[in-house]
Amino acid sequence: MMLNLFWCLFMKLSEIKNALRAEVICGHDQMEVNVSGGGAADLMDDVLAAVAKGSVLLTGLTSDQALSTARIAGVLAIVIVRGKRPDANFIKAAISYGIPVLTTRYSLFVACGKLYMEGLRGLDGSW
Repeated sequence: MMLNLFWCLFMKLSEIKNALRAEVICGHDQMEVNVSGGGAADLMDDVLAAVAKGSVLLTGLTSDQALSTARIAGVLAIVIVRGKRPDANFIKAAISYGIPVLTTRYSLFVACGKLYMEGLRGLDGSW
């Protein structure tokens, strides 16, 4: 039973992509990587306080600050919501950092709900 619970705690990036009907901007070769949880924020202080290494960050920000903060926090991937698209410099930096970037048309609220319904949990330990 413990083994089954352990495996439920992870979700592949490809599963996140499918659940959010997302487009992969960069990091196509990393879609089979396991994500340990998810967090959502547009305030980068919140990311540093709450988002853990190996997690996915959902955000509406496409600034260099968002990418730098994700790198410092050890975020595994970034999903940009509301159909926003990062500029070329953001994409180039994400590639150099090895951070996959996806974009979805869903709002931040709906994207988080969809991932929660698929089994991805927040980083506060809540079920």
